[in-house]
Amino acid sequence: MLAGSLQNVGLSGPLEAFPSSLSLQSYKMIFSSSPMIRYVFNSIIVGLAVVIGNVIFSVLVGYGFARYRFRAREFWFASALVVMMIPPHVIIIPLYKLINALGWYNSYAALIIPWLVNPFGIFLMRQYILSLPTEIEDAARVDGASDLYIVFKIVMPLAKPALAVLAFQSFLTNWNSFLFPFILTSSDSMRTLPVALALLKGYQAIDWPQLLAASTISTLPVLILFLIFQRQIISGITAGALKS
Repeated sequence: MLAGSLQNVGLSGPLEAFPSSLSLQSYKMIFSSSPMIRYVFNSIIVGLAVVIGNVIFSVLVGYGFARYRFRAREFWFASALVVMMIPPHVIIIPLYKLINALGWYNSYAALIIPWLVNPFGIFLMRQYILSLPTEIEDAARVDGASDLYIVFKIVMPLAKPALAVLAFQSFLTNWNSFLFPFILTSSDSMRTLPVALALLKGYQAIDWPQLLAASTISTLPVLILFLIFQRQIISGITAGALKS
């Protein structure tokens, strides 16, 4: 992909794995002929907002399911898991009608609010919090700590591996999301990178160097995030795999 993006624009022959000459013309053309910076900005804003929402709400809901005893607790937790089995395409029409009724169409609200919490995050945090010892929380309550203080100051630091997995999964899912941003937006000012990549394809031909250059740009943030947080992500994925 990187090698193809560094070849000359308008290349009619097959792309070379090891091109004899390299050129940044494809990158220049992308930024000059399309609002690529705006697409990147939109994807970053949406991705970060959804990650923050997923981390906060999933921790709160997961902590409630893990620590509190209330009526029909197992029923409500099972209902959250059932949502994971429903294909997202089923809710396209109801979600589109709801977004229009609320006046959110072609706005950040349409791209962010419906995805601020997801069943996977609730399940992940509930299971991880169950594995944490309760003695520290009990000691904090004796000292007068509130439930919110315990969640944000004690539970979240202890659950960093699970939070890293949740944050990376949420960011990756929304960064690569195409269908809903395509349906819920209509202008260049609100489009995200996956939608922009699809629009780069022509009806008669595809400028592969430009498309590969845009794909390289969209891949870099996810790759950088994984390289930075790979230790926490791997630790979170393997947590609980072995019993002591």
